[in-house]
Amino acid sequence: MSERPQNDDPDPTPDPADAFEEMVEAETERDPDLAVIEAGSRTLRAQAGPPQGEQVPARPADPEVDRALRAVEEELGGRWGETQLDPSTARIAALMDILGSPQRAYPSIHITGTNGKTSTARMIEALFGAFELRTGRYTSPHVQSVTERISLDGSPVSAERFIETYRDIAPYVEMVDAQQEHRLSFFEVLTAMAFAAFADAPVDVAVVEVGMGGTWDATNVIDGDVAVITPISLDHTDRLGETPEQIAGEKSGIIKKDATVVLAQQPVDAASVMLKRAVEVDATVAREGMEFGVLSREVAVGGQMLTLRGLGGEYPEVFLPLHGAHQAHNAAVALAAVEAFFGIGAGHARTLDIDTIRAAFAAVSSPGRMEVVRRSPTVVLDAAHNPGGARAAAEAVSEAFGFSRLIGVVGASDDKDVRGFLEAFEPIFAEVVVTRNSSQRAMDPDELAAVAVEVFGAERVQVEPRLDDALEAAITLAEEEGEFSGAGVLVTGSVITVGEARLLLGRN
Repeated sequence: MSERPQNDDPDPTPDPADAFEEMVEAETERDPDLAVIEAGSRTLRAQAGPPQGEQVPARPADPEVDRALRAVEEELGGRWGETQLDPSTARIAALMDILGSPQRAYPSIHITGTNGKTSTARMIEALFGAFELRTGRYTSPHVQSVTERISLDGSPVSAERFIETYRDIAPYVEMVDAQQEHRLSFFEVLTAMAFAAFADAPVDVAVVEVGMGGTWDATNVIDGDVAVITPISLDHTDRLGETPEQIAGEKSGIIKKDATVVLAQQPVDAASVMLKRAVEVDATVAREGMEFGVLSREVAVGGQMLTLRGLGGEYPEVFLPLHGAHQAHNAAVALAAVEAFFGIGAGHARTLDIDTIRAAFAAVSSPGRMEVVRRSPTVVLDAAHNPGGARAAAEAVSEAFGFSRLIGVVGASDDKDVRGFLEAFEPIFAEVVVTRNSSQRAMDPDELAAVAVEVFGAERVQVEPRLDDALEAAITLAEEEGEFSGAGVLVTGSVITVGEARLLLGRN
């Protein structure tokens, strides 16, 4: 079934000024101890007043290039994977020194958080592109191709450029490998490649997403002019801590001296940690719900219509072609980050050009995030992989699609809170097909099914070890309702699951 049409009510939303006051009042009903912390930190309070398409590359058409790319992928794959970590920036710092510190050749926006990092990075990139700045974007993990992780001017680098960049830095990587206790990891080498590619381009600004955490993440060799922290929830608890407060301690490590910090709405204990860090390094803080936020949003065909409050004023009638309240909040964060980069809100009370902002947001895409890849029945992909992401996805699919019956396809990693993840979807999944992706980290389908049975009941759970069989089973279940029934399928649980489903369903 297609998305719901735009609301035809001539005045569906309250006055934006009243709405913003309500937003502030709601946000200030917080732990009063935060007032003491905030008193010591400067805040951004205004005193007055792009890339196109999905951008997911396929394999190279040239057989020679494809072989060369596979050779690079094999060499990278022979290093420590992204889940095997030695929490230190010593190796990447040594490599940056040998390469001549390419990460200091351009200003950067540094993004951490638990959920929403990649979508926010894509929005920031689109905004800068609309203002004719040359951008570099580094995000992870990838949906289908490793080359997605490094983008220039809104598009993934070509396979040829990816290969060339790797070969350029490979001798220096080997030098550092020989000097360190542990070889550089897969993620560390990719990070160095991104920074080198951005310097070589050169870019006007880099948009850099952390891999995990913040303090000891390989990306933390940059000094971001703007630090963005998206919503924090429990994930990677074995690495980052078992409470939002502990996780915030790791992630707040990206906040550098005299930087501007853009904070999405956070749990109170996490916000406390981040504000303390801002005080320590004399950083300027902009908080969602205080200095900026979402004034109003309406479900629209293909996305949603927003009124955003930026650091310098209001931005009405902004169409965002992404679904869910969480994406509206990501848009507000992205806008505030770009405003802060341009100096708005710190003595410059003005808005950016509204037509440019509208054009930028209208061109945003985020593959694998509430992405429709098939109709009749409708198949939606979402890369949620933790309970927080699952709750956001469940709310988004319920709001944006009028499914009469929804079948879930879930392939999760074995290091995730799969019970919490499945519980978030239990109210909206009529049935769930559990499966696995090709990753070595994938949870065994039978083990996943055992948890699913406890959450959904045996009659609502089906096991298909192969992802292609799981997709076929789910589509068949949806089709049993009839062509015009409005049944749909949601594929979720892992970025890898979504990427492989995307390929199986014929995208790129």
